[in-house]
Amino acid sequence: MNPISGTVYRFVLFFSLFLMIPPNGMAASESPDKTLSPYFLVRSDDPAADLLPLTGTSARVRIAGVIADVRVTQEYQNRGARPIEAIYVFPASTKAAVCGMKMTIGERTIVADIREREKARQEYEAAKAEGKSASLLEQQRPNVFQMNVANIMPGDRIVAELRYTELLVPTDGEYEFVYPTVVGPRYAGAPESGSPAPEKWVENPYLHEGEKPAYTFDITAEISAGMPIDSAVCPSHKTDIRFDSPALARVTLDPSETYGGNRDFILRYRLTGGQVQSGLLLCRGETENFFLLMMQPPERIAPAQMPPREYIFIVDVSGSMRGFPLDTSKTLMKNLIGHLRPADRFNVLLFAGGSKLLSERSLPATPENIARAIQVIDDQRGGGGTEVLPALKRALDLPGDDTGSRSVVIVTDGFVRVEKEAFDLIRTRLGEANIFTFGIGSSVNRHLIEGMARAGMGEPFVITGPEEAPDRAAQFRRYIESPVLTGVSVRFDGFDVYDTEPPAIPDLFARRPIIVFGKWKGEPDGTVRLRGLSGGAPYSADLAVSRFRPEAVNAGLRYLWARHRIAMLTDDNRLDPGEREAEKITRLGLTYNLLTQYTSFVAIDSQVRNTDGKTTTVVQPLPLPQGVSDSAVSHSRSPVGGIMYSAAPKMAMPLTAPVMAPPPQPEMDRKSADSDADTAPADEAKPVVASVLVVNDADKMTVRGMLPRAHLREVLEQHLEEIKRCIRLLPETEKHRKSEMVLKVTIGPGGQVTAAEVISGDLKDEVVRLCIRKKIREWSFHPSEDGKPVSAEYHIRFFKGMS
Repeated sequence: MNPISGTVYRFVLFFSLFLMIPPNGMAASESPDKTLSPYFLVRSDDPAADLLPLTGTSARVRIAGVIADVRVTQEYQNRGARPIEAIYVFPASTKAAVCGMKMTIGERTIVADIREREKARQEYEAAKAEGKSASLLEQQRPNVFQMNVANIMPGDRIVAELRYTELLVPTDGEYEFVYPTVVGPRYAGAPESGSPAPEKWVENPYLHEGEKPAYTFDITAEISAGMPIDSAVCPSHKTDIRFDSPALARVTLDPSETYGGNRDFILRYRLTGGQVQSGLLLCRGETENFFLLMMQPPERIAPAQMPPREYIFIVDVSGSMRGFPLDTSKTLMKNLIGHLRPADRFNVLLFAGGSKLLSERSLPATPENIARAIQVIDDQRGGGGTEVLPALKRALDLPGDDTGSRSVVIVTDGFVRVEKEAFDLIRTRLGEANIFTFGIGSSVNRHLIEGMARAGMGEPFVITGPEEAPDRAAQFRRYIESPVLTGVSVRFDGFDVYDTEPPAIPDLFARRPIIVFGKWKGEPDGTVRLRGLSGGAPYSADLAVSRFRPEAVNAGLRYLWARHRIAMLTDDNRLDPGEREAEKITRLGLTYNLLTQYTSFVAIDSQVRNTDGKTTTVVQPLPLPQGVSDSAVSHSRSPVGGIMYSAAPKMAMPLTAPVMAPPPQPEMDRKSADSDADTAPADEAKPVVASVLVVNDADKMTVRGMLPRAHLREVLEQHLEEIKRCIRLLPETEKHRKSEMVLKVTIGPGGQVTAAEVISGDLKDEVVRLCIRKKIREWSFHPSEDGKPVSAEYHIRFFKGMS
């Protein structure tokens, strides 16, 4: 930073702090531009308002084979003197297919209906206004739900029960069931005014560090594995595990864990001999039949067969990581970096509000460089915000070479709300690196941790306590030493299947089954054939379908198939939001009775119980996840629902080592990558982007591979209008722009685009670059003439003028 920019920075910082001082004693919360953010609970002077409605939450888990059926019960009581509405934000597994809800008031039980989201909200609000008791279950994130219960009358006890199903997939012979218990505070800088309704859940009250939850917690689990269970353990809670038979285990929570709802409940088990459930699960339905294929991959190949590898470690050192998450991160990093091979290269990027890079280029894994990296990590104390997006982009932009394989390892608790943008960035850069994530904390944001790994075709790992770090680090090293299977394909011969998911299978790094969902017709017969490469040698395995018969116990397959299809559509929708994807997701939710971002469950009592319709809204405060400090919550709030809230002191601690200013964040809400700037509403400032000229310098095009240049030019010409729309996303400050860029497109043998880059030129705006890369990934070419990949570089000139 030069002296002038440093002076400007200090002035801006001082002025910003000055603006934070409320004039004339006005409460800070009355500021018109307050942000969506978590806040702390402070007891009010009204004892009746402090009687929080959620008194207990419990779960009953039944695991049959590889399918877990979970029933969650939430009990609400009004121990005050006036009618209330309760709002409770809670988590669920990212793999959960929520397929039912009911509400019980005294002797009456009301089964919830699935509705389009807006219609469900309208029905709920109308019932609330009419004085009827009602409940509404909405999805705010794939792993964050919100329950509203209206018109809980004084003395009422209302029970809401929801049901979900999920699939358990073993890794290296170990099964894991996770029941998330609390949503950690999300770092957010978005203004409260103008934020869409699905984002409002971020501003939720929290208890202070170390305070026990305001409600009780209980869980029981039954494991019916279908084959002998070797071992079962719960590393998160004190439990009693007993075996009724070699293949049946029952798990109950110890009474000392009555208030253990401040960390994820984790249950792990292994089958005798390291076996896993493998084969076909079949289910016949009234109109559709469903199947689930699980096929085991081969054993690992020797590490000596692997080329040199490059590892870039991105480590979160923000305020929410202070305490055991950061201490655990340090232990983890020492294990990972300390065991690199001499032929490996590595780099470390620390981030909070800004970021600090160990080296501008990756370093050889020498003892000196490893010691230097460990020292830098050891110096961290934790503080500031969680700007994961600029850090991830900076890591992916680091120069590399083609001599080895690059892997990016992200270590964070995930307490941010930029899941969409992170997934977009990773998916548009797919092929540049393997993405692995380490979630550290007792209640991490699994949607972000698992979603980033899935978007990057990698694998997520979660560490819930310091004692797990060494074992997890060793497991990760074994995991990435070598891919188990590459070039994977699954073929169905004589078995009439359709609507299969996923459409393609990535390379496998861990020894875990290959999973394929789908539907089938006719009789279950024929052969399933698995093909691939293991250590460079061909691998094959066949499975006779006739060995397996449809079973009624597999009825949950319809929900699992639909949930998986929705997850894939949701990922696509994040990249390219549009009515078509939303309609598909809505139709799936309504058809299969599933909670989605566009469908909700609503239950309404027929009786009018609150005659004057007046209610007090109480937002249920959440405990901070175990091990998370008050530093994770740092914003002031105003009175809500008769209960006063306040904030911890705002902490803006820099990284201990000098931190470079964070790269400018893309303005992801400027416009969606598909929108046309000319369609902006009249009451908004219209971007000056109407005049855009794009020219293809065809003579400069370079081609490597067997596709005709004329065909390559033709495809580009067909899509120039899309590039023009992306360029229109440039900010208003750039009213005139004459620029050049080179688009590098890698085309697979079948004509599909496998990679797209804007590799040179002066187009620096990341939103525009993301938009162009995303559009190119949708292009389609003829198959190559020699069955090999093709690389083409297009040279583009463009001019953007005033509207």
